[in-house]
Amino acid sequence: MRTQRRESPELPHRRKNLLTGEWVLVSPQRTNRPWRGEISEPAVEQKLPYDPSCYLCPGNKRAGGEVNPNYEHTFVFTNDFPALVENPSDNSTKEDSRLSFRAEHGICRVVNFSPRHDLTLAEMTQSEIERVIVAWKEEFTRLGSNPRINYVQIFENKGLLMGTSNSHPHSQIWAQQSIPTEPAKELKQFKLYYRGKKRGLLADYLKLELRIKERVVYENPSFVVLVPYWATWPYETLVVSRRTIGSLLQFTSREVKDFANALRVTTIKYDNIFQTSFPYSAGLHQAPTDGKNHSEWHFHAHFYPPLLRSATVKKFMVGYEMLAEPQRDNAPELSAKVLRDLPVRHYKVSVFRIGVTSPLTKLLWERKLEHCQLAILLPFSQDC
Repeated sequence: MRTQRRESPELPHRRKNLLTGEWVLVSPQRTNRPWRGEISEPAVEQKLPYDPSCYLCPGNKRAGGEVNPNYEHTFVFTNDFPALVENPSDNSTKEDSRLSFRAEHGICRVVNFSPRHDLTLAEMTQSEIERVIVAWKEEFTRLGSNPRINYVQIFENKGLLMGTSNSHPHSQIWAQQSIPTEPAKELKQFKLYYRGKKRGLLADYLKLELRIKERVVYENPSFVVLVPYWATWPYETLVVSRRTIGSLLQFTSREVKDFANALRVTTIKYDNIFQTSFPYSAGLHQAPTDGKNHSEWHFHAHFYPPLLRSATVKKFMVGYEMLAEPQRDNAPELSAKVLRDLPVRHYKVSVFRIGVTSPLTKLLWERKLEHCQLAILLPFSQDC
């Protein structure tokens, strides 16, 4: 009988991503290597509540010529420059052993979080985020009921570093005929596990993480925020529902509130890491809308932020990552501790701030925050 040894956190090792079946290389011994690569300029955060030149602000003309209403809360509209179109004129399909082509039907929508040009999720109130979730749910219901739509992807690109074309806080919804590659990978793993165990993959994984607690960042009655065991990005997180539900359609009113709370806390903690508006790509992974029963699916959200060592140094997915497999330096457990120990009040409203380049912050980072005293030095409340 083989004995199972606990992996050494200081040695290079590979971890399997349960959701995709793929592997990631973890190289914790590289965390102290000197950095002489690119240093990006941090994004300027001085934004006005209203920008007369912004295509997404209330009352302004969009790039496509439409004029936005003077909306007071969340505003949803069809993307003026969609990546997918309804009823494409060419519906042809070409399949052979070498070259394949399929026309793709789809609908693209934009969800402006609020009329405020300067408020990201991290700086919105919980009730304001609840309105965003309700809008997502309404759009998922409407788009998912379309017989030609088999998957609805809700996502947000935050920050210039993530390629957003407009800095007004918003998310996008791409609904399409095919189940795209990443959700399809997860669907395959969910089905394999469910067939063999008659239980959900994420439900079992969540029980394990809640027992260990090492990678849990935050939890409330309905959701758990954690750094996944297989995390690729430096501060990647996974938001998992405690209940095994497939989509927003099954959310109770309590779960809407708790999901808003989880999103708010997660994004605040991100901003607090380097005291900057933290860029990321994030999205909801929900069950396909193909009319089939998906008892195997478990609702979750991914956050993929690129910042690595400071507000100006990001992780690049190049070289080995593009040609071999994903790789990360610091262990996910360290990232989880950093996030867990951060306050849940936004740094902009704190009474006392420590600069991100101060000797104290540098010292705490070099010691990997094992004896972090920020909770004492910063007078934050845990319930804001």
